[in-house]
Amino acid sequence: MNQLYDYPVKILLAFEMAISGKTDFLNWLLDNGYPELAALANAIRGDVNAINWLSANGFRHYAAFDAASVDDDKAMTWLERHNFGFLAILAKASRGNENALKWLKENNLEVFIRIAFRIRTFTEGQTFDYHRMPF
Repeated sequence: MNQLYDYPVKILLAFEMAISGKTDFLNWLLDNGYPELAALANAIRGDVNAINWLSANGFRHYAAFDAASVDDDKAMTWLERHNFGFLAILAKASRGNENALKWLKENNLEVFIRIAFRIRTFTEGQTFDYHRMPF
């Protein structure tokens, strides 16, 4: 089971750009064997089909992360209960939690600070709540 911290930085930077809506990076992820990251980027951007794909293809933890990164406390609890502590920290950082951001900085995980910022920037610009998965 893939964890976000298992990917090379180059892949994580492409993922960050896909979250921002840059389709060339999304397509690059798809064409180079990272469909789960492409689906997660689309899920973060509100694509329900991507959320369903994640859940159906062994990436339920990424679907939970997507929901937890916005405001779903049940998804956050699910991540913690199923030993996805890093994703829980990243979800908290995506919500703007200072302790989570500080932890990422102290552990020299700058790429994840960038990802958290990208998620927060996108989600704060939304006017509806599309992150509702039952966890």
